[in-house]
This record gives sequence, C-alpha cells and structure tokens, in this order.
Amino acid sequence: MDDENEGVRRCPECDSDNLAKSTDRGELVCEDCGLVVEEENIDPGPEWRAFNHAERQQKSRVGAPTTQTMHDKGLTTTIDWKDKDAYGRSISSKKRSQMHRLRKWQERIRTKDAGERNLQFALSEIDRMASALGVPRSVREVASVIYRRSLADDLIRGRSIEGVATSALYAACRKEGIPRSLEEISEVSRVERKEIGRTYRYVSQELALEMRPVDPKKYVPRFCSELTLSEEVQAKANDIIETTAEEGLLSGKSPTGYAAAAIYAASLLCNEKKTQREVADVAQVTEVTIRNRYQEQIEAMGIHS
Repeated sequence: MDDENEGVRRCPECDSDNLAKSTDRGELVCEDCGLVVEEENIDPGPEWRAFNHAERQQKSRVGAPTTQTMHDKGLTTTIDWKDKDAYGRSISSKKRSQMHRLRKWQERIRTKDAGERNLQFALSEIDRMASALGVPRSVREVASVIYRRSLADDLIRGRSIEGVATSALYAACRKEGIPRSLEEISEVSRVERKEIGRTYRYVSQELALEMRPVDPKKYVPRFCSELTLSEEVQAKANDIIETTAEEGLLSGKSPTGYAAAAIYAASLLCNEKKTQREVADVAQVTEVTIRNRYQEQIEAMGIHS
C-alpha cells in the first residue's frame, strides 16, 4: 500500500485522517480501524506490469508524447524507411515500391498548406541549430513555443522565417538560463548577426517575453572548460564578477566580454596564465575588449597589475 495522507478526507467510523491508498486494489483504507472508505477507484495506469525499462518499452502500446518541436506535434504517422516487416525480414521488391509511394504521399499529406510547410521548415531549422549548439531538449521546446506564438501574432510578415526561428532560439537559450552569444548563434544560423539582434528585439517586445540581462557568470563554466582551466580559476572569476558588478561596472557592458576579462584576470591570479588571444577566441570577443574590461576590474578590486 502507498501511504497518501488525505488531508480533507476522514474515516466515517473512527474520524481518523490516517487513510492510505492501495494502488493494486483501487481501495482507500483507514489505517487505524481497517474500514474500506472507498473501493473500485478507476486506475488510470496500464493493465500490465513491468519491472524494468526494457519490459515497459516492450509492453507499451502508446506512441511518443506530444512535442512542440514538430509542426503536427508528433501526432501523425511516420512510415519507417527500413523496408522490413514486423519480424525484421526484408520485404519483396513489389512491396518496397508500394511502401516508397506510401511514404512519399504520407510526407505530402502531413502538411496541408503553405503555412504548415513554413512551420515545418522553421521548426526543423530550430532543431538543426540547437543540435549544432549542443543545447538540451527543453530549449528546443521553448524556442518552438516562441516561434508558434510569433506565427499566431503575425510577427513573421515582412521577415525571414530563418531570422524569426533564430531569434526564437536565442530567446529560449536566455529564458532557460543557458545563454549563447549572438556570435555563437549567427555561426550556426543562415542569417546575419545584425538581423538576428533586430528580429530578437522586435519579437521579445511584441510577445512581452520580459528578458532579464544575462549574468556573465553563466558563461564562466563553459569558457573555463574550453580553456582547460581549474575550478579554482572558475571560482576566482565568479568572485571577480560578483565583486565588480556590485561596484556598478557591469552596467551597459557585454556579458561575454565581461566574463572573458574576469577569466583572464583569474588565470593570472591563480598562476594558470592564458593569453588574451586564447581567451578572446573562446569568448568570441576582441582582445581590446578583454584589455579594457580587465583594467576596469582589477582597479575596482584594488589589484595592481
């Protein structure tokens, strides 16, 4: 029996609130006096039992959960390309050509009009860019929802599909706390950096996305990992960012450049020196930016270079 305290319900016999649900029998039982308070509850679970993941996969008769990352939310049928029957045996050439025709028509009828074809293209672009950036599935879902909202509010008109899809992905990365710089996004996109920034500002304003400024500390672990720096440098860089941000130095500065300068300063302080060129390449900022931010940060902390 699974103990589930029912705060609102009490036993009519002894007035106890110590009730427990029996998932296998579908009964609600009083633990104190043994009275069956409720029976024949509807069990929403499957009628079969499984003891491991492989068994669950084998016995399950339902498809994958719905997803926003597909234009039809994953509800339509997909015909496999393997040309094998249910037992894994190869099918005859006549059946193969029949399956080829079925597969072709299935792809055609999945999108009923140009609007759905455009949505399918946009979501496949988001998926491609997200894979190239190595961001998790949650970011893809959020980006797809933002794109769908943009489409519903007619924000695509006069703008490229790729531009809006890229800006949706950029916004999703920021919303999920896994920020990627505009430079990184534009590297995997087919749209120029300037257009991405312009479209992103328009979409976030029209959809009232309420984006907070990106915290430079979010970039520190990734940049340190790419530079093969220790956790000591990472902790020191975070400390520099916190201390100098309290002094008001962060206002109006690029978070990637600010994080890069803090990492450069921390690497010097921890005797794990990296050149400004190496740090600039990883953060995709200029050496001038790092020098300027570095000077401001060490002066604010009272360190003399």
